[in-house]
Amino acid sequence: MILPIVAYGDPVLKKKAKDIDKDYPRLSELIENMYETMYGAYGVGLAAPQIGLPVRLFLVDTEPFAEDDSFSEKEQEQLKNFKRTFINAQILEEEGDEWAFNEGCLSIPDVREDVFRQPKIKIQYQDENFETRVEEFDGLIARVIQHEYDHIEGILFTDKLSSFKKRLIKGKLSNISKGKIKIDYKMRFPLMSRKR
Repeated sequence: MILPIVAYGDPVLKKKAKDIDKDYPRLSELIENMYETMYGAYGVGLAAPQIGLPVRLFLVDTEPFAEDDSFSEKEQEQLKNFKRTFINAQILEEEGDEWAFNEGCLSIPDVREDVFRQPKIKIQYQDENFETRVEEFDGLIARVIQHEYDHIEGILFTDKLSSFKKRLIKGKLSNISKGKIKIDYKMRFPLMSRKR
C-alpha cells in the first residue's frame, strides 16, 4: 500500500525518533508499504518519520543511481545491488574529507541543494529480521544512509545549508508546507487538511 509522504513543515520531521523492538505492530507490512511508497515516488531512501511515524526505521535502495554514467562500473555495480532496511540505526563513525553532492528529499519536492558530508561511515543497526549488524560504507551509499539517518534524528538536509541558501529557498519551503506544489505522488501537508 502506498502511503502519503509527510511534507516539509510537519513537526514529525523534526522529532528524534524512538527505537522499536521486533514486536512493533505489523512491522513487516510497514516495511513492505514503505518500499512500495518509496518506489512509487521514485526515491532511493525513505525514513519512517516521512510517513508520519517517529520510529528509528529507514530503508535504502540505490539501484536508480546505477544508471548514472558519471560513476565507474564498479560503483555502478555496488549501487545496483544495494538494498537495505535499517532498524534502530546508530552511526558509530564518520570520517574523511567532506564532499558536496546535490541532494533532494521526497518530503521537500523540487528543492535540490549541494550538501557536504563525510565519505565514510560505520553504522550499527538491526535488519528486518532483527539481527544486529555493524557495517562500513562509503561514497554515494554512505551519503544516502546519512541522509536517511538524519531523518530519524529529526534533521533535514535543508538544516545543513548556509543561512544565505536557506533564505533563497524560504518561499519554496513555505509553499511546500501549504501544499502549493505539483507532485506526482501522494503527500500529506501540515497546513491543509486535504490530501493529494
